[in-house]
Amino acid sequence: MRSVFSILLTILTIHQGLAQDSSKVSQDSTTNAQLIATTRLLRESDSLIRADAATKAALEQQILQLSNNNQRKKELEQQLAVVVQADSLKKIRQRERILQMKALSQGIPVAPFGDTLFRVYNKLGPFKPSDRAANISRKLQLIEKDPFYSPDSIRVVPNENNVDVVYNDLIIQTITDDDALWLDQDKEQVATAYAALIRKAIRQEKAQHSVQYILVRLGWLALILVVLGFIIFGINRLFRALRKRLVREKDRYVKGVKVKNYALLNQQKQLSLIYSALGVARIVLVLLVLYITLPLIFGIFPWTKGIADKLIDWTLSPIKSILQGIFSYLPKLLTILVIYLVTRLLIRLVNYLASEIACGNLKINGFYTDWAWPTASGIKFLLYAFMFVVIFPYLPGSDSKVFQGVSVFLGILFSLGSSSAISNVVAGFVITYMRPFKIGDRIRLGEITGDVIEKNLLVTRLRTTKNEEITVPNASILNGHTVNFTSSSKDLGLILHTTVTIGYDVPWKQVHDLLTRAALATDGIQKDRQPFVLQTALNDFSVAYEINAYTEKSHQMSEIYSLLNQQIQDHFNEAGVEIMSPQYHAHRDGNATTIPASYMPGNYEPPAFKVKVDPKP
Repeated sequence: MRSVFSILLTILTIHQGLAQDSSKVSQDSTTNAQLIATTRLLRESDSLIRADAATKAALEQQILQLSNNNQRKKELEQQLAVVVQADSLKKIRQRERILQMKALSQGIPVAPFGDTLFRVYNKLGPFKPSDRAANISRKLQLIEKDPFYSPDSIRVVPNENNVDVVYNDLIIQTITDDDALWLDQDKEQVATAYAALIRKAIRQEKAQHSVQYILVRLGWLALILVVLGFIIFGINRLFRALRKRLVREKDRYVKGVKVKNYALLNQQKQLSLIYSALGVARIVLVLLVLYITLPLIFGIFPWTKGIADKLIDWTLSPIKSILQGIFSYLPKLLTILVIYLVTRLLIRLVNYLASEIACGNLKINGFYTDWAWPTASGIKFLLYAFMFVVIFPYLPGSDSKVFQGVSVFLGILFSLGSSSAISNVVAGFVITYMRPFKIGDRIRLGEITGDVIEKNLLVTRLRTTKNEEITVPNASILNGHTVNFTSSSKDLGLILHTTVTIGYDVPWKQVHDLLTRAALATDGIQKDRQPFVLQTALNDFSVAYEINAYTEKSHQMSEIYSLLNQQIQDHFNEAGVEIMSPQYHAHRDGNATTIPASYMPGNYEPPAFKVKVDPKP
């Protein structure tokens, strides 16, 4: 029965050897070559040792045959001493070389059940060391499955010049002189040691598949699961107790978060955040305990031990890769920090210079104070852009195709979606250096008249006389014309003008006098500058007179115009002069006039003319 099993075992071994994976057939040819070269060196060393031993034996034999006073004996003794010394030096050098070769050639491990039993260092016939190790592992795995296995069936049997380790009629391994040379032992000693290791490994492997072994492992599994349940239960109890204590003593521990006078988080929001943090911490802690326990559970049984190793490897490999990536990235990170710090120092210098120029402490010929901050903004933008360009190659993954593709895609999106914004930014810079207006000026943009309340690189905001806030894009301002009522009002004075039409029957000198007095009587009109009148047209039925008066209150234009029109009406009515502007049509028979009766000749007495002087011109 055993011989039949041995034959079947041999057939299965040959079949598996033919059907093995191609990657195992060509396993690490470099290692095989190193092992073969080391074996060749061991053979040469052994041959030299044997030749030297034969030479020394021959010399010693000749010395014994000669008399004590023979000159030939002395010569042979000197020759023997030289041979012994040369042999010693040769052995030392050869030994050092062999140790170096062995350090580089670790051999092919034989590990049929996971742990390495021994190593194969040299070839046997056409079989390379890797082939021999794979065949031995397969044979031991099949022997372990033999239901009639007996440890005594593994024996050491001499075979011509070699020694075999056999199981019944199956040769497990052949120990050659080369194998003995590798281990500096006798062939029989090596074979005996290997046989003992094989018996021990098969005994342990069979014990791991016994019913008693499985029951013990199941007991350990149950104990681990019970402990795991208690730990999870304790974690849940702990977090429930923390939550209850937090609710009970929330006024003591939770008082909200304030930044200066701003309440960043009130008590309720802070409490909600703490509850969420506790929930996340509980889940993370439970998952961590489960992950630590799973390798223990899978490591209980040998056939699931590989799963435990994979779980540990899946965890440690990413952590190891992350740590290696962090350490290898540290020089680039330090470079980025240096570039950022230098840029920040330059930006602080730009801000300092801008504030000094804006305050008037630093004066540059031809450079206006209101250019300071816009110029500083442009310089800071260029500095940040330059910093990004310099830092970009040091960013992690910047050389990858995906990173570059995403960068190009975002650049295209930015270019397509920000064309109008960029045009407004450019227009904002141009307007800044053109200085058509500043904050607080009364201006007119197209049909919009108002005070400038804000201007930036994108838009300009106006507040009209009706308290309407209007936002105008800078590109529209640059493409149109701008009227500034305030820029010259302080020095030259803003000229307010309005036109009235008077009939030809009224002397123009009287009209000039009435318009001038009406302007001087208007609040907001400068009294130290004489108003002047222009006759702008000679119409069919009337003459057009334009009164021009100076004011420095450009922000009160509407009110001053209203007061000026009132004064013109009063003065002309008091003088009995009929205003015919802009067009006045009436069916009249010539017996009546539109002048009020109180102003008719004979009833009208001109009042004394008094000029009001504004205390705050």
